Amino acid sequence: MQIHSPEFKENARIALRNEPLQEALGQFKYGFPVNRARVVALLPEFETLRDHARDLKNHIIENMDIYLEQFEQQVTANGGHVHWCSTAEDAQKKILEICQAVDAKTVTKGKSMVSEEINLNEYLEANGIDPVETDLGEYILQLRGDHPSHIIAPAIHLNVDDVADTFHEHHHQTRTDDPQQLMKEAREVLRKKFVSADVGITGANFLVAETGSTIIVTNEGNGDLTQTLPKTHIVISSIEKVVPTLEDMSLFLRLLARSSTGQEFTVYNTLSTGPRRSRDQDGPENFHVVLVDNGRSDMVGTDFQDMLRCIRCAACMNHCPVYGAVGGHSYGWVYPGPMGSVLTPQMIGIENSGHLPNASTACGKCQEVCPVRIPLPKLMRHWREKEFEQHLTPSAVRWGLAGWAFFARRPGLYRWLARSSAWFMHKLAGKKGRIRKLPLAGGWTDWRDMPAPEGTTFMDQWKKRQAGEKS
Repeated sequence: MQIHSPEFKENARIALRNEPLQEALGQFKYGFPVNRARVVALLPEFETLRDHARDLKNHIIENMDIYLEQFEQQVTANGGHVHWCSTAEDAQKKILEICQAVDAKTVTKGKSMVSEEINLNEYLEANGIDPVETDLGEYILQLRGDHPSHIIAPAIHLNVDDVADTFHEHHHQTRTDDPQQLMKEAREVLRKKFVSADVGITGANFLVAETGSTIIVTNEGNGDLTQTLPKTHIVISSIEKVVPTLEDMSLFLRLLARSSTGQEFTVYNTLSTGPRRSRDQDGPENFHVVLVDNGRSDMVGTDFQDMLRCIRCAACMNHCPVYGAVGGHSYGWVYPGPMGSVLTPQMIGIENSGHLPNASTACGKCQEVCPVRIPLPKLMRHWREKEFEQHLTPSAVRWGLAGWAFFARRPGLYRWLARSSAWFMHKLAGKKGRIRKLPLAGGWTDWRDMPAPEGTTFMDQWKKRQAGEKS
């Protein structure tokens, strides 16, 4: 996937004018958040589980080398193989090597954001191997030459007509916009792919150190068919997915579905523990786990270590007002929303993604709903600081900050300016209480009205209240 993060502002402008996208995002905003609130209310210990998950993740990060080595030992003991890949290029080459060793021509793939991160599909195609996405959303996007706009609902930006047109073009059947018929079409095509595939590639939600198991959670069952029917199964995962025990895994599973889709539990929760054994009725003959670092180990011990707690639930973007306005493609790379605004600069450089940590209202909703309590607003501020330190911040922003600092060092002048601005904006708004156009605030008022202050500053109101209490 090409990097378009530097064009975030232009991407956002295009997205805001895209009526079909805005319609899709409008429906999206009232789906996942409402469902999450409902199922969380059914679990009284939810907040306690979040605390436990945060603390356990912190422990894992501090001892990640130990648990990863234990995981490798168990996978090997079970008859599988673990491959350590420092970079995206290393992971690409290793997966190609495994596929070529079994003379693979066709590969079925379960949903995996890490495979998007390393551009796996494009790499395999360039080397004569046909990858087929089997998650319905990913399959639709692959036919369209598109990329995910959301990490759990990849085709959230499309509507039924888009899917109908795509299937009509590629399946050469009578066009229909009936969702049930479209699903039937996809099943008929993909079942042939499942049976004929030489290799199956899946991601992993978690890696279990004590057993050498990997687990995927899906709602379609495509992951099971991907990993059990081909003779070779490749699991691709980032290194921070490791957990110590099966019991620890169950803790995260209780949080994951509730935080992501608003389900109490996902439909399919499938564990893989090595290749097929003599007593097994199905399963692959070869089992490989490709562990991808790609800059993650560099985060340990830094201001961004907390980001390694992420379990890819997408709760942050499901509740983010910025994502909800511009969608995932505006972010210009694999990971959108608040989590992407922290993770992307680590992987492609702040010089290529400086807009992302700045594309935040700092409302704190992402931190409020994160199941492992990642302080995402704070981490985005850290990236802003690094951008400023490296003199990558636009000149207008630097001058603006310098101007604010000038007044902030002079409290009397600052209060006078704040009082004058509040009075002016209050008068400008009139009886409507909002401002349609405001100098130096076009980025806001081009798309929405600016709520007007009541005419006085917080400090003035505070002094008045204090004086009233004393009297």
